[in-house]
Amino acid sequence: MPEITAEQVAHLAHLARIDLSPQEIARLTADLGQIVDSVAKVSEVATPDVPATSHPVPLANVFRDDVVTPSLTVEQALSGAPERDGDKFRVPAILDED
Repeated sequence: MPEITAEQVAHLAHLARIDLSPQEIARLTADLGQIVDSVAKVSEVATPDVPATSHPVPLANVFRDDVVTPSLTVEQALSGAPERDGDKFRVPAILDED
């Protein structure tokens, strides 16, 4: 696997418009090199007979029942609004659309 160079890191930083000091470039070069080496090691053992996994431990979603509970009325929710339009908050437009 090709080695990551400081010039490549500086080039990527330039493309991403990130201003890095020479010390940061040196540190990131070493860090990225270690990441590339780790990915290469994983690629060596990842054979077709090894199933792909996204997590080492099986995960399960825990769901709770949706239960309707008392909430604010429209008047209570809008009571502190600086401006309102009927039963909605009125906010300044942020896009040049009508």
